Amino acid sequence: MVKQIKSRIALLLILLLMASITGCRKAPVPKPRGYFRIDLPGKEYVTFNNPSESVNLPLTFEYPRYGVISDQIEDAPEPGWFNIEFPGYKASLHLTYKDVHGDLEELVEQTYTMNVKNHITKADAINEQVIIDPEKRIFGIFYDLKGNTATAVQFYVTDSTDHYLRGSLYFESEPNADSLTPVIDFFREDVVHLIETLEWKKK
Repeated sequence: MVKQIKSRIALLLILLLMASITGCRKAPVPKPRGYFRIDLPGKEYVTFNNPSESVNLPLTFEYPRYGVISDQIEDAPEPGWFNIEFPGYKASLHLTYKDVHGDLEELVEQTYTMNVKNHITKADAINEQVIIDPEKRIFGIFYDLKGNTATAVQFYVTDSTDHYLRGSLYFESEPNADSLTPVIDFFREDVVHLIETLEWKKK
């Protein structure tokens, strides 16, 4: 009888110990959503100097070696529309060059309406950086659009009398600032480099 009591007490102690161990376990916490790592190439640039007859513009600049110039733009309303494609990243920089014929104010307003104003409702913030390079006669505005917008980088530059160039960086994927931020930052540097190396040519 004593042995049975002792064995029951031992069994009870074991059950209490197991209950205390399982009771101390933390409830499983779901891990935050992860994203695939994107391998980005080293920075290397080449000079754009109108490589084809169909893209004959009075300007030159440096663009990434991993980019491809494309002037086969569907539904392009006029000459001067061309892209720098980044096929491995489903990204493209849409560029438009226009001659200025006393319509600079209209061109600036058109760029703001088409490329910035249309994204205001989805942007968390829009940061503007003024571009001023009197020596090269390059003036304009660089726009950083924060949040889940279709485009995160926009700009326009002009010499204020003859030349006007605008650009927009787009990705062929659903806007997601969390996953795209590293890639946006990477290509943003390339857009800045393009502007810094831009030079107008005489017509």
